[in-house]
Amino acid sequence: MSDVSRLPHPRALGAVNWLGLWTLTGKEVRRFVIVHAQTIGAPVITTLLFYIVFATALGGTGREVDGISYMAFLAPGLIMMSMAQNAFANTSSSFVISKVQGNIVDVLMPPLSPLELTLGYTLGGVARGVVVGAVSVPVLALVAPVEIVDIGYVLYHALMGSMMLSLMGVIGGIWSDKFDHLAAFQNFIVLPATFLSGTFYTSSQLPEAWRIVCHLNPFFYMTDGFRYGFTGVSDGTLGVGIGVMLGVNALLFWAAYKLIASGYKLKT
Repeated sequence: MSDVSRLPHPRALGAVNWLGLWTLTGKEVRRFVIVHAQTIGAPVITTLLFYIVFATALGGTGREVDGISYMAFLAPGLIMMSMAQNAFANTSSSFVISKVQGNIVDVLMPPLSPLELTLGYTLGGVARGVVVGAVSVPVLALVAPVEIVDIGYVLYHALMGSMMLSLMGVIGGIWSDKFDHLAAFQNFIVLPATFLSGTFYTSSQLPEAWRIVCHLNPFFYMTDGFRYGFTGVSDGTLGVGIGVMLGVNALLFWAAYKLIASGYKLKT
């Protein structure tokens, strides 16, 4: 046998580089698992503190919303808010840290297509959001009336909501040149949309004009559908919410893909 035959052969890649996609997704998951006290434990504690403040200081225990207790209404909204914020934080911080440290080239050089890069980063953010939600539910159930009525709606909106914010994190992270830019993106876009999504209130309490504005916010459908899975009570039209989440995610995925494919603020 000749020496040439014993030399390693180049790996043949198919239509999708599954190994590379799995490796990138695993890297993004390990980023938050390694520091789980900060990325999982802290958000769960923050959600629990929000609930306690509303239950005690703001007198939420004696109120009702649409025939259910206010605290049962509030709990799913707080869980979704925490999931959304952490899904966004995972992807956005990954891009900004890589750009600031100058090692973004380590991700751009391997044989990963723009589609695979978009999927890898997005799945990492979705994983963090879902993990935070999965831990928050049993912890909050210790002090809150948390009961799953429709697991399908819970899972769908948990995944689609985390995906939406994960994709927004990709877009925000690519656009941001430093952490100040990322903070501005989060403070002026993500946080207002999250707090104005019906997390702490029902849109039926709003004046007509503000109710319309609330229902134009895709974050509203993310929270409303997730809450329905726990309470069986919906503030909007469930079918519309499912379609809105699907459409918004498709649009955001296309935008994130185009930014990565063009190399915007990544290769220059």
